Amino acid sequence: MQALRDAVVAAYPRLSHRYYRLKAKWLGLDRLEVWDRNAPLPLEEDRRIPWAEAERTVIEAYAAFDPRLADLARPFFGRGWIDAGVKPGKAPGAFAHPTVTDAHPYVMLNYLGKPRDVMTLAHELGHGVHQILAAGQGELLSATPLTLAETASVFGEMLTFRKLLAEAPDAKARKALLAGKVEDQINTVIRQIAFYDFESKLHAARRLGELTVEDINALWMAVQAESLGDAFVFAPGYESFWTYIPHFVHSPFYVYAYAFGDGLVNALYAVWEEGDPDFRDKYFEMLRAGGSRHHRELLAPFGLDASDPRFWDKGLAMIERLIDELEAMDA
Repeated sequence: MQALRDAVVAAYPRLSHRYYRLKAKWLGLDRLEVWDRNAPLPLEEDRRIPWAEAERTVIEAYAAFDPRLADLARPFFGRGWIDAGVKPGKAPGAFAHPTVTDAHPYVMLNYLGKPRDVMTLAHELGHGVHQILAAGQGELLSATPLTLAETASVFGEMLTFRKLLAEAPDAKARKALLAGKVEDQINTVIRQIAFYDFESKLHAARRLGELTVEDINALWMAVQAESLGDAFVFAPGYESFWTYIPHFVHSPFYVYAYAFGDGLVNALYAVWEEGDPDFRDKYFEMLRAGGSRHHRELLAPFGLDASDPRFWDKGLAMIERLIDELEAMDA
């Protein structure tokens, strides 16, 4: 975990600081307020992607990687294993439920036709495929730990993102896709490591004595300023925003898993892009293992070691390249 934290914190200036300066420029602002962080971008398109096109896109993206992956995903559509319609009273968000190991999983989401919804579909189908492949481990070992839970989902999402990017009709659409992906990854990696850093500093300070609200607020603001960079101003009241994160109280240090999973998959995807000829078979073997083996053992065949900061740098470099492209488009 320390290797991940150190690699991400060192990358703040190359990732979040650069991206948010770009976003301020796109929004026509000198500095961003915290509520601008996830504001819609002016370059986003209004086009809605029909469900049939979303299905085709995801299946073709999966098949281009390996036909076996598409074969596992296809029945979700044909057999009614996906609930995608938006309806009154339906819970928000998206989720893949594995049910039990001798039955198929279900995918639940709210599909509105945005490019991000297509990637969400690919993400949840990745969970479903992972659950099917790991079912052979039985009820006790099929469930993956937090460190591996996002492996197939984020990988499937990345495959689909690359397909959408390749098929973008023009530079504006490509730019919108790139910006949306960078924003999602910053929210997953940078934001969650900043949360983890805040928790770590808070618990370390508490060991030395009791803390006032002002002490906690100061820790929060220091970490936020470091992670977000000079593109932001912080309005009065933001110093107590740490109180809106329930994980800090109910699931301490849980947030690292988001960054761990995203960084792990980015590193795996980098190995795939480098052309490992046995990557597909090793990838399927990893998914079949479910929760039966430690991530160190599962990553070894790929030549990866999560305790090495260079492992995380490999994944972070993928985000950096996307920002490089955005900057080049703005030049």
